[in-house]
Amino acid sequence: MSDQLLTIEATRLDAGHVRLRLTGELDYDTAPELVAAAADLHGDGQDQVLIDLTGVRLCDSSGLSALLVVHRRAGAIRLTGVSPQLQQMLDRTGLTELLAVAHANDLRAIG
Repeated sequence: MSDQLLTIEATRLDAGHVRLRLTGELDYDTAPELVAAAADLHGDGQDQVLIDLTGVRLCDSSGLSALLVVHRRAGAIRLTGVSPQLQQMLDRTGLTELLAVAHANDLRAIG
């Protein structure tokens, strides 16, 4: 097992858009890493953050909280690669209405 529980890869898509690709576990131990990475991007003037969760094996309530913090700070985030389990958590907590979840068709327009 790797010592690193979460990796975050940042890619600039175009002016005002950045993608954070997460791989691993988004939980109590790693949620602060996501918040810190997003804070670094906010300083760069990025307006919209696309968070790719395809590689996330686990997301707990701390992970959801981190997504909310990023949403508040960035002003606009979009989630992609949401697993059925995470989608269920978003639905049950009412966060689906707050956090935009992009589907494959939506992503073609972003790049």
